[in-house]
Amino acid sequence: MKISRVFVCMCLLISQIGYGSGSITLGLGAAGATGLAAAIYAGLERIKCVAYECCYPNTEWTRPNMTALSQNLKIKLYGQHLVKKVVHRALRGHLSTSEPKKALVMSFHGWTGGGKNYVARFVAESLYKLGMRSNYVHQFVSPLHFPHHHLTDIYKLHLQDWIRNNVTKCERSLFIFDEIDKMPVGMIDAIKPFIDYHESIDGVDFRKSIFLFLSNTGGANITRRMLELWKEGKNREDIELSDLEDLILKGAFNEKDSDLVNSGLHHSELIHHSLVDHYIPFLPLERHHIELCAEDELARRNLRPQKDVIKKVADEMVYFPAETKLFSKTGCKRVAQKVSFLIAHDEDYDRLFD
Repeated sequence: MKISRVFVCMCLLISQIGYGSGSITLGLGAAGATGLAAAIYAGLERIKCVAYECCYPNTEWTRPNMTALSQNLKIKLYGQHLVKKVVHRALRGHLSTSEPKKALVMSFHGWTGGGKNYVARFVAESLYKLGMRSNYVHQFVSPLHFPHHHLTDIYKLHLQDWIRNNVTKCERSLFIFDEIDKMPVGMIDAIKPFIDYHESIDGVDFRKSIFLFLSNTGGANITRRMLELWKEGKNREDIELSDLEDLILKGAFNEKDSDLVNSGLHHSELIHHSLVDHYIPFLPLERHHIELCAEDELARRNLRPQKDVIKKVADEMVYFPAETKLFSKTGCKRVAQKVSFLIAHDEDYDRLFD
């Protein structure tokens, strides 16, 4: 028998007990019967959590695992020491209080292939047992979900309804906005009420929810600053957030000559009201990071980490600037395709297997 049918049967039984006569009248009354029915329904909902994902606290489905996040960032993310430090601390701080002041908002910036989607996935996996497959993870890809600028007002209404309905179902919801630089200008302001300092809106508390913005914007500015610091002899691992954060914070979103001018955050109310908690730069990756990604890709396919294959993958990538070839143009994004191509044309294919 399905749980919903069990619930209906129990309610009918309770109503008969509550309103019956003689020996079966237990004195529950209307209020008592309703309260008991609600308690039974809550209990049945908890039983559902054994087999189905639910958002009740202290269940395996939504129990945060900061150790897993730390390990994933440490072992699987290359060349992003700033990301490792800020993301883990920000998320741990947000989760450490039962009543945060506002929703957590992190904005990831940098060129493609630096690991932005990778980190978003790690965050989802640290919050939910099902990771990105969880019902409480909501991912929007701007060119797919918001392709037409003339429909911005309609998109905004739909987005607000989506966020409100899903946070009503689960306070600890995760919203990921990918390619926010391709979102219609002004549209992201639709989420402002949900990430502002409100205890609740129409009886719904949004303060436990988490919003991630992923954008390629800022990549050029970050890379220019990285080259300057490299020429000054500063080690990559010694670069601080303060060396880069000002590129985004100090008016970069509104400067006409900025590569951020067409981003979804351009002239945004979120910027003007300081509602983005952390601007996190993803640094351009170097050749040795590409080699590590290639080694990981081989391991993922249960193949031996052959040095010649790893070198060929790194050789196949495009680097810049021309005089130094310090950074990969596409980061690790095309590594999987390069590995597939190389192993498919390997004359001694069997040597790759253990």
